[in-house]
Amino acid sequence: MDQFFIYVDGQPVQAIMGQSIAEAMLSSGLKTCRKTKSQTPRGVFCAVGVCYECRMVVDGIPNVRTCITAAMPESKIMIQNDAGITIEEG
Repeated sequence: MDQFFIYVDGQPVQAIMGQSIAEAMLSSGLKTCRKTKSQTPRGVFCAVGVCYECRMVVDGIPNVRTCITAAMPESKIMIQNDAGITIEEG
């Protein structure tokens, strides 16, 4: 088994090759993926990429669905604060 670490808000989280980011987080007891504009914590809901509740900032890219994104060694993942995310039109 190839084990490695990802970093969620700077905290090392052990992952296994082939595991999703959300799966590695849940295995480590981490449940919050993002906070809504009203700062309500949200986590994994459907775990198949349909609901978008597990969106996080992965290696600087916002809105990554962590339940369908493979954990990669040394990835830097941050809880997404939806109040600070803006989407540009066009």
